[in-house]
Amino acid sequence: MLEVNEISRSFSGTRVLDDVSFAVRPGRMTGFVGANGAGKTTTMRIILGVLSADSGAVTLDGARLGESDRRRFGYMPEERGLYPKMKVAEQITYLARLHGLAPNAARRNTAELLERLGLTERAGDPVERLSLGNQQRAQIAAALVHDPEVLILDEPFSGLDPLAVETVQAVLKEYAGRGVPVLFSSHQLDIVERICDDLVIISAGSIRAAGEREALREAHSEPRFEILLDGDAGWIRDEPGVTVLDFDGGYALFDTDTDGAQRVLQHALARGPVASFAPHRPTLAQIFKEVIR
Repeated sequence: MLEVNEISRSFSGTRVLDDVSFAVRPGRMTGFVGANGAGKTTTMRIILGVLSADSGAVTLDGARLGESDRRRFGYMPEERGLYPKMKVAEQITYLARLHGLAPNAARRNTAELLERLGLTERAGDPVERLSLGNQQRAQIAAALVHDPEVLILDEPFSGLDPLAVETVQAVLKEYAGRGVPVLFSSHQLDIVERICDDLVIISAGSIRAAGEREALREAHSEPRFEILLDGDAGWIRDEPGVTVLDFDGGYALFDTDTDGAQRVLQHALARGPVASFAPHRPTLAQIFKEVIR
């Protein structure tokens, strides 16, 4: 398990990280979200040893990270760092060799990754001739080619179309399935919500929420319910102790306690078929807005 323990960092007297702590568990996809300038990239660079912390420590399986440990990491920076005039397959193979892979293993891993990421036909093209989306795929291949034991990815889905997102998501899920801890940042909250197992929200250099995705959704849920009827749901507005927040024909979203929700359901069933009835769980975007206030 990768653990960030009470990390703090200041630049020119300005504190940009304040006792940041969270864990990235093996086999889990951990989404790391925050507004621009919240401290995500600084945290990732400290994990990787690119920056030092003023205080605190980063550990892997309980031991403080050293240079040899970080060689086992796969890192994708937000800024593209590939050589623009070097051919795609040649460059990925070269990076694999820098990580210590034998020539045959480096070529094999490169070919497999380019196939899985849909880049085989562009393997012989210079990076500068790729579209921005394909450059992003190549950058991801560079982070994965040496079979890392930990993955740190800064905005891996940036610039990808929906099909490419699915492709990259499947590859990353496969690595997590092998037991690799995966930490990725993203501004695309819908993607994070769909694929993350755990979630860390940072704002102004402090962790505002962290934990399993569904546990966080439960913790930030209001006593709120939604119902979908075959007929009109306008009558719910007249129910005592019920506040309707959204209404559209047969759909209603409303606040009430458990007894009130059961009463609404009973009255709805007495009126006719109920297509669906369930507690309303907040989206990641809603939780994010709530915790960073």
